[in-house]
Amino acid sequence: MESSSRKLIRPSFNEAKEQSKLKAQNHQKRVVPPDQTNAENFYYVKQMQSKTPMVFVLKDGETLHGIIEWYDKTCLKINRDEGPNLLVYKTNIKYMYKA
Repeated sequence: MESSSRKLIRPSFNEAKEQSKLKAQNHQKRVVPPDQTNAENFYYVKQMQSKTPMVFVLKDGETLHGIIEWYDKTCLKINRDEGPNLLVYKTNIKYMYKA
């Protein structure tokens, strides 16, 4: 049985260093998704401009009918025909749809 000696081939220190830099650069190239897409704002503006009649279903089951007059980060102002205008917190809205 012959014992053959194998020569271990190791990359030089500089090559290993360059490879680790390339890996680090690849990790930095990942793009973090934006926190806000502005899709919600676009939807509100579109409905406000066209004065679309909307139905708002609240978390307690109550439904409101009206038109979005304005909005901000936390609230919607709803103009209604059958009652007073309302300021509704977005967190209380279960869902809404076009009437």
